[in-house]
Amino acid sequence: MACEEGLCTPAPDVIDIRALQQLDSAHYLHPFTDHKALRERGARVIVRGDGIYLWDADGQRIIDGMSGLWCVNAGYGRTSITRAVAQQMDTLPFYNSFFNTTNVPAVRLAARLADIAPAGFERVFFTSSGSEANDTAVRMAWRYWQLMDQPERQFIVSRRNAYHGSTIAGASLGGMDAMHAQGALPIPGFVHIDQPNVAESGAGMSEAEFGLQAAGWLEQKILAVGPQRVAAFIGEPVQGAGGVIIPPSTYWPHIQRICDKYGILLIADEVICGFGRLGAWFGSERMGMRPDLITFAKGVTSGYVPLGGVLVGERVAEALVERGGDFHHGFTYSGHPVACAAALENLRILDDEGLVERVAHETGPCLKTAFARLAAHPLVGHAESIGLAAGLNLVRRKGETVHDCEPFARTLGVGMLCRAHMFDNGVVMRAVGDRMIVAPPLVMTCAQIDEMVERIRACLDLTLEDVVGRGWMD
Repeated sequence: MACEEGLCTPAPDVIDIRALQQLDSAHYLHPFTDHKALRERGARVIVRGDGIYLWDADGQRIIDGMSGLWCVNAGYGRTSITRAVAQQMDTLPFYNSFFNTTNVPAVRLAARLADIAPAGFERVFFTSSGSEANDTAVRMAWRYWQLMDQPERQFIVSRRNAYHGSTIAGASLGGMDAMHAQGALPIPGFVHIDQPNVAESGAGMSEAEFGLQAAGWLEQKILAVGPQRVAAFIGEPVQGAGGVIIPPSTYWPHIQRICDKYGILLIADEVICGFGRLGAWFGSERMGMRPDLITFAKGVTSGYVPLGGVLVGERVAEALVERGGDFHHGFTYSGHPVACAAALENLRILDDEGLVERVAHETGPCLKTAFARLAAHPLVGHAESIGLAAGLNLVRRKGETVHDCEPFARTLGVGMLCRAHMFDNGVVMRAVGDRMIVAPPLVMTCAQIDEMVERIRACLDLTLEDVVGRGWMD
């Protein structure tokens, strides 16, 4: 048995960790990984999860500050979800949604999603991932404008440092320079504006003023491309993988006005923000958006089984259904009955336990208060949160305002140094450059938030010792 503070987990069946790591290095190509470096140190082997905690093969208990990958909203160990999956696999493990067929869980899930979605969203197209969902939204936008006799509307506007997936279209939508540098990306028809990052670009302005300016970049891009050629603008309500970039309150309402002015579609990428992360079923509702399409994945099943999709607003749905004929798009696993069964039970848990409301009124404010305390640390120049997502900037020298802080040279990799301390000391915190972020499971309590933040503080202290010892700070 591996035990800590009275909590025990059965040791896994005898695992030769080193042998498993060697097999991993020899055969398993991980996503977003330097495989040569991974081979040298060996992968961490995770063997069990319960609530907000993970255990590795060495028996270490770890606070999962990232909900897996922004997705395990209901927490680990939900046996009712695994039972729903098993029952569905015993009943109908798979059938496709081609050939004018359907299945019970897919229909019930589509209806349930229509119930909790913002007004005007009555139809759902299912995929298996967020990347596929965003590709589907692009196809729908293009098809919509064909049906409106405006096929020249082909351009999709997105933002730099946004993440919308790793498929060709998803990576083109995203504004990640590192992804674009490894291929002929973005493909034609995808253009970008700057992100609404107050700390990065808002010096000399109030947050409200900066929000209006940042939204205005969309209008400038529309005019540069030609309004008659722009199909849609896509954005996450809060940029997740970009570093929990929280836009000013003036940003999304002005984006909405610009989209309305030029008649372009607004696509909300809710792969991260959906299903309670921001304290609402969908982040669009909290941020003042009225999108035409909402893409989702991750939290819809709490990551237990892959599932994604697109909620289709009335404007687009009416054109596709009443005027579109065959929509030549889809996937083998669209509406997979096992995935939909998992989602139905997951949504029941979120609803019955009031987890979305708890984030809005209890744990979200707890995280905000706890994270704000970290702003006093010598390494932290800026700390902020929204719902159960938070980020802080590691800086070489603090200033009176966030704009006066001096960052570390990117080549030093201070964020990755800090992340290593986090993992070694039992908390998962992600590094996006020198911005450290968390997005814990929605089941996390205020007491557990305090536990997590104290571990983060201790790891910040260890990071400070390192950078001072290496002469990277005055």
